[in-house]
Parts: sequence; structure tokens; C-alpha cells
Amino acid sequence: METTTTETQAGTRARLRAEIAAERRELADVLDGLTDEQWDAPTLCGGWRVREVAGHMSMGFRYSFGRTALELARARGNLHRMTDRLARRDATALTPHELAAALRDNAHHPWTPPVGGLTSALGHDVIHGLDITVPLGLGRRIPEERLRILLGTVTPRTLRFFGADLAGTVLRATDLDWSYGTGSRAVRRPAQELLLLAYGRTLHRPE
Repeated sequence: METTTTETQAGTRARLRAEIAAERRELADVLDGLTDEQWDAPTLCGGWRVREVAGHMSMGFRYSFGRTALELARARGNLHRMTDRLARRDATALTPHELAAALRDNAHHPWTPPVGGLTSALGHDVIHGLDITVPLGLGRRIPEERLRILLGTVTPRTLRFFGADLAGTVLRATDLDWSYGTGSRAVRRPAQELLLLAYGRTLHRPE
């Protein structure tokens, strides 16, 4: 019996939902293990501590569409201003336990970003998780399946959206069979570090 396109798409969606749920639970476990000092540590998101990033990650679960629209209006349509204000407010209003629980309790929440669907939801969780764990030196490794899904989304449009200037640069993973780009400059690093570069993060580490 042939597999239909609809069945294939349903299987892909189910796989993505499973990876999203697993990522949220794993990150909740990481957050639950942090000290007070670590909760106040800086992240790869400029100006945000772990508290703000954790608050931002669960914003889509805790704010209805109507409330989000109202908050955006208050920010005069500036999405960055809105998310920054809400992240800082929630980081103060919610305890570390509540911030971690918001991820764990919403592991199967259907929220997705405005563009990109389930794949973007996975990317949102994975990248912001790395924003937290990399500066803390926790050594968390993203499972290969999730990495391959997100590496497959790296395109010129992705780079532009996240402000990643990689013109003339070839990204070559040292732990996976993956590369991206053309040019005379090659950056060779583990795949999850290259993913962060593609998402506009700066890694302070010698090449």
C-alpha cells in the first residue's frame, strides 16, 4: 500500500511535535537544576539573563492572541520592544520554579511563531535553550535528529532574518556531514555551534 502525501506530512508533523515536547521537558530539567546565581547569569541574548530568556520562551503559552495583540499595540507595533518588556516583567513576576514549569507543563502546547510553523517552534526552543546553556558552560548537546531538522532550514532568508553576516563563508560541521555556503573562509565547528552562528549568535571562541 502506497504512502500518501497526507500521511507523510502527518508523520512529519508528529515527529516535530515529539521533538518539541522532548526539548521543552529537557530544558525544564536543566532550568530546575540551576542555582540562583546561574538564573541571574548573562546569556547569548544581549541584555537578557537566564530569567528573561526563560520568560520569553514560555510567553507564547501564557499570553492569549488577544493579549499579545494588546501588548503589541502598547509597544506601538514594535515586536522587539514588546518581547523585551514582557520578558523583563515576567522574569520578575515568576519564580524560577514557575518559569521551568511553564516549559514542562506546556510540552505539547501547539504554539508556533508567526512564520515557519512547527519547525520554527522547534528552532525557537533549541536556540534559546543554547542561549542559556552555552554561556553557563553546561555542555548540553542537542540530539542529532533535532540538529539535522534545524540545519535543513538554514537558507539565505534565515541568515537575513537573524542578521547573520556569513557572506563569503563556508560553514563545515566537524561532527556531522553538513556544510553550508560558499567562499574563501571556512568555519569548522560542531554542528550546534554553526547553527547558533546561522541564527545570528556570536560565539567567543577561537576558530
